[in-house]
Amino acid sequence: MWMRTDLLELLGIEHPIIQAPMSGITTPELAAAVSNAGALGSLGCGTLPAAAIREQLTATQHATNRPINVNFFAHPAPIHDDAAAQSMRDRLRGCYEEVGLGPVPEPGEPFPTFDRERLEIVLELCPKVVSFHFGLPDAAIVQQLKAAGCTVLCSATTVSEARQLEAGGVDAIIAQGYEAGGHRGTFTGDPAIGTAGTMALVPQIVDAVRVPVIAAGGIFDGRGIAASFALGASGVQIGTAFLACPEANVQPVYRVALRSANDESTTVTRCFTGRPARVVRNRFVMEMAGEEDAALAFPLQASLVMPLSMAKDESKRADFLPIWAGQGVAKLREMPAAALVEKLVTEASGIDRACRGVGE
Repeated sequence: MWMRTDLLELLGIEHPIIQAPMSGITTPELAAAVSNAGALGSLGCGTLPAAAIREQLTATQHATNRPINVNFFAHPAPIHDDAAAQSMRDRLRGCYEEVGLGPVPEPGEPFPTFDRERLEIVLELCPKVVSFHFGLPDAAIVQQLKAAGCTVLCSATTVSEARQLEAGGVDAIIAQGYEAGGHRGTFTGDPAIGTAGTMALVPQIVDAVRVPVIAAGGIFDGRGIAASFALGASGVQIGTAFLACPEANVQPVYRVALRSANDESTTVTRCFTGRPARVVRNRFVMEMAGEEDAALAFPLQASLVMPLSMAKDESKRADFLPIWAGQGVAKLREMPAAALVEKLVTEASGIDRACRGVGE
């Protein structure tokens, strides 16, 4: 069968599909449901405190005995700019007053990079797969993870990044195209530079490295999976398609925005976190459109904007909540995660059979 790839043995799964680790949205219920369906469920841990990581990973391991993936950020420490921080605080003061918050706080670092505490949790609980976004941690840490039996993945958005990751010892590379929702995992140079789409990026990375390549970005159904395999990918990572699953931790206002989105609804902005991220446009995105360059470094910007998305007034929350979503958001299908995995496999397999029939 066309989907019997080397990635299946590497990850210990039946279907070469990874549910993307969307931090704050993935849940133990979602990850376990995907893994129990034969794909690879993931927990996004990049924005979680250590205690929550332990809690969610333990709960997921209790809900499934199949492989799971835990994902972390490996971003560098941001450079603080006091003048820029004060300017952004001044810009956001009216927003804070509108939603009934107090003074705009000093910027902080709400998203910790992968550190010793997180490493110790991973080594203790030993998930099958550990993946990274925004580059890799130190080489010694990668070797510790591999020595403990963890398979290590990381995202690349350019060929040069993919080559660096292979040299750094990763077992497989996630080739993340510009269509992807949320933050792409760029880690060399300006995050806004690497903008190749999935169809252009995947075959270039496949030709440049020897490890398996996983296509990501804009893949929503069996057609996208089949196309990714035609480009040389050994598997796919799918995120936005799982947002409509009941197991996902998606606020009601978020779900409303997803249901009303069309093919022109998303854009890439720095206004929420300081790094380019694809979201569904809302009021905050449009009002900040001319001020992208004023955003603080990641994740300092997020520390100032996050409180706005927690407003008690749900209508106000919708104005300031980041609606992470990929370019194919209009193709969302609401169904349980296991049913979605089954549908994706059936669709992709059907396309493969049809193509083989044409060629015979």
